[in-house]
Amino acid sequence: MNKLNKLIRSDGFNSAMSSIFAILIGLAFGFIVLLISNPSQAVRGFGIILEGGFSTGAKGVGQVLYFATPLILTGLSVGFAFKTGLFNIGAPGQFIMGAFAAVLVGVKCTFLPVPFHWIVALLAAAVVGGLWALIPGILKAYYNVHEVISTIMMNYIGMYLCNMLVKLYIYDSNKSMSQNCLESADLPKWGLDNVFVNVTGTYKDISTVNGGILIAIIVAILIYVILNKTIFGYELKACGFNSSASKYAGINEKRNIILSMVISGALSGLGGGLLYLSGANGRHIKVVDVLAIEGFNGIPVALLALSNPIGIIFSAIFISYLTLGGNYLQTLNFMPEVIDIIIACIIYFSAFALFFKSILPKILKKKDLKKEIIEAAEGSEE
Repeated sequence: MNKLNKLIRSDGFNSAMSSIFAILIGLAFGFIVLLISNPSQAVRGFGIILEGGFSTGAKGVGQVLYFATPLILTGLSVGFAFKTGLFNIGAPGQFIMGAFAAVLVGVKCTFLPVPFHWIVALLAAAVVGGLWALIPGILKAYYNVHEVISTIMMNYIGMYLCNMLVKLYIYDSNKSMSQNCLESADLPKWGLDNVFVNVTGTYKDISTVNGGILIAIIVAILIYVILNKTIFGYELKACGFNSSASKYAGINEKRNIILSMVISGALSGLGGGLLYLSGANGRHIKVVDVLAIEGFNGIPVALLALSNPIGIIFSAIFISYLTLGGNYLQTLNFMPEVIDIIIACIIYFSAFALFFKSILPKILKKKDLKKEIIEAAEGSEE
């Protein structure tokens, strides 16, 4: 019983329950949206959403993991910045610039040996993403320019610059998108194509999931270790909690602000590389005037996980799961925008996870106080 009470009062349990409450409230509002848009099919449609990728078997689960891969990295990017007192809203720009760098290496660097081609492409994505976040970091550290303003501007610069560079260097005029990377630059499957596949007789319907999901999980664990088990991570978080106290303690505040932004940008850039180095069946960079949605979705992923790197893995998979399940709603004559509204409701209430996190300890504290009063009253009667 003591162990159970200790678990209930732990910070990890508190955070998990806060996120679960936010999800449940968001889903409830989503169901109301379904009732308003198509009452006769609302229950069935809600069931399809909850089935998610499981509705199409092993391949569907693989697709959930494939689309969750970049969300894990952009969620880590936003969450890492949150932990260090910064709000990196520039993940879309860092994401697409990192993606372009990865694809450029994948298309043009034919001289790279097969075992290292995809590794170099991913490193290029991380480096370019980090450099793209360097400018807002310098502006914040030395000129106190708010990172939200500078990163928003860098988003649009990155989007249009990427469009121009794609047209100049890797544009496939026949398909109106980037060329296919060399096969040596494709991320390895590492056996996942044999796991997440639907087999019908001799026909195999293989998902596009690859080793990128494993890389994303490893990076999330690494970020957790850096933030919670190293002096470097402690210094970064200390600057975020109280910059004045950190400066008094001898911590180089300006250096840590820049490093935080660079690491955050590198994570977003790496996410872009993991999404676009997926072979001929994967995604291609298109010349469009729309910011990368994977970058913005990193914000709710981080909020839902309360910026915990391990929690971000699960929140990214959850958002991907709902998105994939919502794609099947159109079979019930729902408008395609309905699932976006539902996910937006969940995302909106994910911001209330911090609110729920502050309520639960108060409830437990009142319960403990009431118990102490009763025990004291019983003791005085004896």
